[in-house]
Amino acid sequence: MYEVFGISEEIEKLSTEVENELKKYYEKVDNICKTNSIKVLDAFQKCNLQETHLTSSTGYGIDEPGRNKIEEIYAHIFKAEDALVRTQLISGTHALTITLFGLLRPNDTLLSITGEPYDTLQTVIGIGKDKSKSSLKSYGINYEQIELVNDEFDVKRITERLSKNDIKVVEIQRSRGYSTRKSLTIEKIEEIIKEIRKVNKEVIIMVDNCYGEFVQEKEPIEVGADIAVGSLMKNLGAGIATSGAYIVGKKDLIELCAERLTSPGIGKEIGPSLNQNPLLIKGLFFAPNVVASSIKTAIFASRILEKLGYDVEPKYDEVRADIVQTIKLGNEQDLVNFCQGIQMGSPIDSDVIPYPGDMGGYEDKVIMAAGTFTQGSTIELSCDGPIREPYIAYMQGGLTYDYGKIGILKAIQHMKK
Repeated sequence: MYEVFGISEEIEKLSTEVENELKKYYEKVDNICKTNSIKVLDAFQKCNLQETHLTSSTGYGIDEPGRNKIEEIYAHIFKAEDALVRTQLISGTHALTITLFGLLRPNDTLLSITGEPYDTLQTVIGIGKDKSKSSLKSYGINYEQIELVNDEFDVKRITERLSKNDIKVVEIQRSRGYSTRKSLTIEKIEEIIKEIRKVNKEVIIMVDNCYGEFVQEKEPIEVGADIAVGSLMKNLGAGIATSGAYIVGKKDLIELCAERLTSPGIGKEIGPSLNQNPLLIKGLFFAPNVVASSIKTAIFASRILEKLGYDVEPKYDEVRADIVQTIKLGNEQDLVNFCQGIQMGSPIDSDVIPYPGDMGGYEDKVIMAAGTFTQGSTIELSCDGPIREPYIAYMQGGLTYDYGKIGILKAIQHMKK
């Protein structure tokens, strides 16, 4: 069937065996998709979305109805008091930067309780090798971190530190980033928030929700987080939104973030949507199904690559916390070959051969494969990884399961060659 893509009968036969094995796991993903689809449609109806809200503004975009309605819908879905959903938020890192600079002041302390954050956020904070004169540290903001222990929160250290009542913001990174730790389920996040509130009721708890939206049936605000942040180039954009990110949470905190994005005293009142409203709305509408496709793609990749002898995480039968699948390839050449194979299985730029290179915000050379309709859209099938031991490929996305599966088979075939 797949000979047109140069995939051997041997690999196709293995693919069929794996798919038959995974049917019951796919059913669980479909059930979560159903729950989240109901959640989205209910928000559209309860918030009374109308055709007129699909129109967009230019210029200042003063108090634009469509943009305001989208933010109302996001707040409803996330069970939040308010939301900031803007195409002017360029990426997840940008949205996190806006949030941290909005909430923190000189001499405040930021505490990460999931260890070292994602590479680009390290530069924002002012840690790591890549120093910036515009980092949080350069503004006199302090930073501390507490490592996970065997992929679990260090409850004792966290509660002891927070009992001193001198931490302003606690940061929880739901996804693993370029680390080897497990991503965090909503259940684990809920447990640590309950422990934090026993000793400190005032600290702001912020969750970096990137890659995690609609993977489970609940979101961070529902389990006690004060604010959550994510990118529309990932789950909630569904490959349809062409830019943007979101911040959801308590109303006073959202206003602080809005004033950092625009201007003090203006906040959410301005911000043109520039003909993006239909894309943001359609992206959100399709998001539960696209996220489900991405999860199925990840489960398939996990099982077939495990059968081929690779160390994968999560395993195919584990509870998923995000759309990311890691494959420990063990050497640079296999990492490069796997990413190149993903590129070859893409709908766009399939003839382009990616190689490792320097990228802003990253300490190591990085290889990135993404033949995507929207630049940087990691809800579309993509794969990347830093060129450092143990040479892990971080694969995510898949707008449909079938396209995702073909991309993985192409990557496996390219590695074998």
